[in-house]
Amino acid sequence: MPVDAPSVPLPIGAGRVIDDPDDRSGADAWVLVDADGSTRPGRALGPAMAWARRQEATGLHLISAAEAGSLARRASRFAWPVDVWFPEGRDLLPVVEEPLASPPPPRPEHRAFGDEILSAGADLVVEHGIVTGEVHGLEVCRVVDGADGVARLDVGVGAQDRDAFGLLHGDQPPIDALAKVAATVAAHRTADAAQHPLNRVARERLLRWQLIENPTMAGLDQLAIAEPPVARGGLKETEPCFAVGRDADGRTVSVVVSSGVDLDLAPYVADIQIAHDQPVLVVLPSRDVLPITTELLSLLRQPVEVRAIG
Repeated sequence: MPVDAPSVPLPIGAGRVIDDPDDRSGADAWVLVDADGSTRPGRALGPAMAWARRQEATGLHLISAAEAGSLARRASRFAWPVDVWFPEGRDLLPVVEEPLASPPPPRPEHRAFGDEILSAGADLVVEHGIVTGEVHGLEVCRVVDGADGVARLDVGVGAQDRDAFGLLHGDQPPIDALAKVAATVAAHRTADAAQHPLNRVARERLLRWQLIENPTMAGLDQLAIAEPPVARGGLKETEPCFAVGRDADGRTVSVVVSSGVDLDLAPYVADIQIAHDQPVLVVLPSRDVLPITTELLSLLRQPVEVRAIG
């Protein structure tokens, strides 16, 4: 097999298409994931598949030294051939799928802040043991352990904002501070609000909140926040979010909500299918229903429905 085909830099690492002259079925794409790149290795499958498909490759070989087991698990849900490899020196070892782990429950002393979060006007969200409060889909507080090991409620949007808020308003009762922040955030995260930093982030979670408030937008009778199968990344990272609803026929459906161009949407849906044996509905703003997005979703062994909003 020749290996002199040029490699190209990718946001997730580097890729190369290798044409085997002894195999007339087509060329394979090889992608090496950069563990220190801007994209988390566990979210590299979708971008790698998108690039390989654009090169008209007939299959993908994905090499990753980090999160390879989860990549293999997601890859197994696609009808298009994807092999995941772990680099060991100059050798490549096939990767065994890593099963989904059950999300850890929150500690009781963290969960105890739930009433306080709700009374301040935020929605209580618990994901993978982390207790947070959201306003219109944006995290505005989080329960953390202080240096003394005692649980406390930190107010602010993101870790840096929580630290700054604590320095500037440390003498203010958390519930009063949270109520003020919640009111400010809610004013900026409405349909007619002017562009503002507070409505440019977590847009997929804003859309989920809107759907929960009005599930008929997606043709559903009811919808509620649900815990995702894997923990989310940072606040500024575009990543789908999850909800569970009931349609007009009374069926329970998994609802995956996304916004913007997220090439790893289909692998995220793969994990939802593994975790929940029920129909999957993918909801996107109309402007974000792109050909590459629907193409990758169509490669899943288990079909999903895509519904555009707006």
